[in-house]
Amino acid sequence: MKLKEKLINIFLPAGRDNHEELEYDPSNVITCENLVKIYKTKDTEVVALQGLDLDIKHGEMMAIIGNSGSGKSTLLNMIGGLDRPSAGKLIVNGTDLLRIKHSEITDYKKKSVGFVWQNNARNLIPYLSARQNVELPMVIANRRNYRKRAAELLKLVGLEERMNNRLRELSGGEQQRVAIAIAMANEPKILLADEPTGAVDTRTATQIFKALRHLNIETGVTVIIVTHDRGVAKNVDRVVAISDGKTSSEFIRKRSYSEELEELDRMSGVEESETHEELVVIDRHGRLKLPEEYMENIGLDKNSRIKMEMEGNRIVIYKKNDN
Repeated sequence: MKLKEKLINIFLPAGRDNHEELEYDPSNVITCENLVKIYKTKDTEVVALQGLDLDIKHGEMMAIIGNSGSGKSTLLNMIGGLDRPSAGKLIVNGTDLLRIKHSEITDYKKKSVGFVWQNNARNLIPYLSARQNVELPMVIANRRNYRKRAAELLKLVGLEERMNNRLRELSGGEQQRVAIAIAMANEPKILLADEPTGAVDTRTATQIFKALRHLNIETGVTVIIVTHDRGVAKNVDRVVAISDGKTSSEFIRKRSYSEELEELDRMSGVEESETHEELVVIDRHGRLKLPEEYMENIGLDKNSRIKMEMEGNRIVIYKKNDN
């Protein structure tokens, strides 16, 4: 048995056939269950995702955070059809990306997902105007009324007065908003943003997040932002943290976005700790990843054994004394 097959057998739960019929909740635009991704190089095989579980609802605006090598970009690429899962379940807008045929990938990417990259040179053609850049993917797709659609999208991202400007006449933040409009040109169900504010200042980042939120509200598109920056939490409804190829915790907004906007009208700002609460994730098989800072505080390492007891409606975890 090849190493890749052995690793897949390890990460898939006992009794799971990787080719069995998969069910999913239609209220989820994305369903990941025991998702595994293994990259094979000349000498080694690297496990990027090792049994990741995640559900994302239609119309969510959420972020996926994690350090370099955590697997967040791998997940983004698989959702976007740029890479294929090795095992597990990945269903996006009703499409099983483990089974999709190679000939169907291009059509899936055109209709289901739009990409915004940190380096907007991947999205933009410098000698075209903002409007022409947005029109181009619609022209290629032979869409009607592409001029009207491009104007509507540039208005949604706050560039109504700048649509005829060449890219050299636009700031970095304005160019990134053009890139967002391009990603929305073919009306995708999901907008994937990879570090969209990584190369701009705080003020410009706020404008970009506002543009994403406006599109989310006005069009219902699901927005997924991948970043290493935990500060993104104040701009989204939910943050999922990935560590070692698995979901480790979530930050959930305590109040609705509209309630917070009302609060911001009365106050100068709201701290992230006031808007979100952190929840540790228990996966579908009852596995729990403890936050590293908690483990350090009571002197645990990854090979430690702990005790668990029930106290009323609480589960208490504590270190077992060596004596």
